[in-house]
Amino acid sequence: MQLKSQILNTIKQNSVFILVMLLMFASRSSLADWYHVPTGSMLPTIVEGDRILVNKMAYRLEVPFTDITVMGIAKPKRGDIVVFNSVKADNRLVKRLIAEPGDTVAMENNKLIINGTPVHYEQREQTFLQTEYLDDTAHFVQFTPVANPRDSFESVTVPEGHYLVLGDNRNNSADSRYYGFVPAIEIQGKATKVLLSLNPDNYYLPRKERLLTPLI
Repeated sequence: MQLKSQILNTIKQNSVFILVMLLMFASRSSLADWYHVPTGSMLPTIVEGDRILVNKMAYRLEVPFTDITVMGIAKPKRGDIVVFNSVKADNRLVKRLIAEPGDTVAMENNKLIINGTPVHYEQREQTFLQTEYLDDTAHFVQFTPVANPRDSFESVTVPEGHYLVLGDNRNNSADSRYYGFVPAIEIQGKATKVLLSLNPDNYYLPRKERLLTPLI
């Protein structure tokens, strides 16, 4: 009884702190979260060491600490940068959403064809860098030469309840070309901006130029 009384007193004395912590973790679970990006698969949009803000209410509202949907808000759309927990990759990934359910997609020499229409690309001054136009979203993509790139695939149709995703660093990204279509239930939210970026090649010092940089 004495131990139980001590525990109850401790909880009572720290009730405000406990409530704040619960609200913080519940918010990260259902409203917004941040994600550390350890790889360069989304270069040049996202670089190694970026901490990105993820809007977890962009597509649906969930019960905190679960995958139970309370309310649908919007559908992921072409051009979004999505964070998802991939069962096939056994990892949390961040990629560019390229195709929605029902879309037909093909790739020829790193050039996308969506629903029979070739995607427009514009060469930039920097070598291997181009601007890719996905509907209303214009963004940079990188085509660094690698051995045996997966730069082409035959036309496929995205099944209902799934999406096709690719990394902006096209020749250095494990994405739908390796793991297949992404189930909608795996998508956790939409990446919107860089909160902070720490440079692993410079003693993890902050990259001031990337602070609060919008991603889309």
